[in-house]
Amino acid sequence: MTDSFNRQIDYVRIAVTDRCNLRCFYCMPAEGIVYEPKKDLLSYEEITRLLRVLGQLGFSKVRFTGGEPFLRKDFIKLLEHTAEIDAFNSIHITTNGTLLQKHIVRLKELGITKINLSIDSLNAERFHKITRRNDFEKVMQTFHLLIDNGFQVKLNAVIMKGINTEDIIALAELTKNYNVDVRFIEEMPFNGGYKENLEMYSAKDIYADLRAHYSDLKEIPSKHGDTANLLSVAGYKGNIGVIAAFSRTFCNTCNRLRISAKGKIKSCLYDDGVFNIRDFMRAGVSDADLADKFSEIIRLKPKDGFEAEKMRKAPETAMQSMSSIGG
Repeated sequence: MTDSFNRQIDYVRIAVTDRCNLRCFYCMPAEGIVYEPKKDLLSYEEITRLLRVLGQLGFSKVRFTGGEPFLRKDFIKLLEHTAEIDAFNSIHITTNGTLLQKHIVRLKELGITKINLSIDSLNAERFHKITRRNDFEKVMQTFHLLIDNGFQVKLNAVIMKGINTEDIIALAELTKNYNVDVRFIEEMPFNGGYKENLEMYSAKDIYADLRAHYSDLKEIPSKHGDTANLLSVAGYKGNIGVIAAFSRTFCNTCNRLRISAKGKIKSCLYDDGVFNIRDFMRAGVSDADLADKFSEIIRLKPKDGFEAEKMRKAPETAMQSMSSIGG
């Protein structure tokens, strides 16, 4: 399907839970957030139905996120159901890696080998400062297990001024010996409350650090839907990426919808949530009705994140935790 700006929309991100076992300060407050009761979350049956309808509309890629998706009971069953849908030949998971290890064999059996692993520092002390948890060694074990088992791994690091900028080169150096993408992400205001006068370490700042260290950085041509601008270093096995999530420089090739754990569809990360598909389904609508609603939402998708932010009904102070949004 294409939207009114002729962008092909074929990728859906679905949050299966708003719960997380880490407390990254850029995502939620130390005390956590008020979690939604299970009855208010999309059931696995509802998610599978949505995926079947989206598959009929031409969607071919799905990413499951959270919170931490492996916190939700029987998450593997949802993955099994999804693997049976022929349309989705690309199934991805974004995870913090703390609960993944015991599922590696089953994931490989299902052909699910594309994992985004969130890690913002290679220093255990800074990792604890950011996540408020002592899980650094566990996450690194998961990283090495994924690599050893042939998974396609992308490492996501949110870069915050005064917190972990000194990790940029250390993380980038992982691409020397490992065939991974290390992606540096601008911090966003989705921390459960808008940050006034956010002093951001921008994509330009990240590029400056990388170019100061690597004299032979080369840009890799991007594909439709890419959020990261990829770079390579001669002789390195992996790639380095920069995601201008706050600057929003990639909107012209956006190819995605987001669905929160409660079924709220976001056609842009910066909108309020344009429709609750959970309530629509529970009212007894047909698959044809669902398809028509998705078509309408895609047609009305805003030009970019700045336009979506202007159209918000709720004030900036109501910006949600990223754990509630689903990344």
